[in-house]
Amino acid sequence: MRFVHTADWHLGRIFHGVHLTADQAYVLDQLVRLVADVRPDAVLVAGDVYDRAVPPPEAVELLDDTLSRIVLDFGVPVVLIAGNHDSPRRLAFGARLMRVQRLHLFGAADAAPSPIPLEDAHGTVLVYPFPYAEPAAVRELAGDPAVADHAGALAALVARAGRPRGARTVALAHAFIDGGVSGDSERPLSLGGAFAVPPDVLVGFDYAALGHLHRAQAVGGTIAYAGSILKYSFAECDQAKSVSLVEMDRNGRCRAEAVPLRPRRDVRRVSGLFDELLRNAPAAGREDYLEITLEDRGPILDAMGRLREVYPNVLHVARAAGQAPGDGLPGAGSRFRGMDDAALFAAFFRQVTAEELTPEETAAVAEVERAVAGRGRLDVRYSGTEPLARVMLEGED
Repeated sequence: MRFVHTADWHLGRIFHGVHLTADQAYVLDQLVRLVADVRPDAVLVAGDVYDRAVPPPEAVELLDDTLSRIVLDFGVPVVLIAGNHDSPRRLAFGARLMRVQRLHLFGAADAAPSPIPLEDAHGTVLVYPFPYAEPAAVRELAGDPAVADHAGALAALVARAGRPRGARTVALAHAFIDGGVSGDSERPLSLGGAFAVPPDVLVGFDYAALGHLHRAQAVGGTIAYAGSILKYSFAECDQAKSVSLVEMDRNGRCRAEAVPLRPRRDVRRVSGLFDELLRNAPAAGREDYLEITLEDRGPILDAMGRLREVYPNVLHVARAAGQAPGDGLPGAGSRFRGMDDAALFAAFFRQVTAEELTPEETAAVAEVERAVAGRGRLDVRYSGTEPLARVMLEGED
């Protein structure tokens, strides 16, 4: 048995104001071409198909196109479950009609999950769908008042699945398994840390195809996350995105191969001095989605605008000290009233750069203050402080 394991498409995602539909279509086309090349026995999609409960029309169209190509053009069945970002009812619309075409959609959890049988040369493999469900919903569904958290919810559903002895089985689930490495782009499943599921809940399955965590990883011997299809956070810039091509032998032993997905635009972090970044921009990678950290100490006018002339998809600019250039003073109010201009500028400089003005810069500030007060001639006599003085006088006659 050979199947593709993928998850966390998050169709309709907006990343720092950028709609990622074209980027998602680019990598999903690679998934479809993989299906065309290897002709797997099935494609398993482990939830978070959409990024939000009510997806934009272009996201729905992209899902329709992708699934139609896999199921209709290449005759490969798909088993797809809802994740915590999906609306179960919307995702499973028309599920009974689509089942005839071997497109199996599971939105809401079932009190007694029925498996999808897949056939290969060695017999049947049973795929058990466990879409994301809140503990309260499972408690009511199963009529089990003992279900108090996500671990209890998934355990209750697994216990009701009724796996036949000796059968080869796959669990398709959307959950946070204890021991998995999470990031900052996954929406927490629960408050207070009650979302982790012990790995032993899935003991007995030959393979557990998981969704929710965006880093591809194995948790224990048979539990695996395929990871997201794109980098959805700058914290993920060091991750290689992929889908898993899984081979199961006649005894249920599995071997997974990561098949890389090449993004339309990479997500990268870049750091350096402002002028050097402008002068030494590489020919390749300028179109990538960038977070740029500036290492300059002095102020920079319109850093984002000037950087975008060279790097058109800069999405975030930060200072090495952690403050974005041009950020104001948070909470500015009564505590700044009564401060003179020099003291205010020193406080602003400290907030933006996390450093204090040098004696030369302090003298330059005093010179500028005198020039502004008297509309006199500015005499910048201090080496290296003219840019600072010019910034302070910006907009003055």
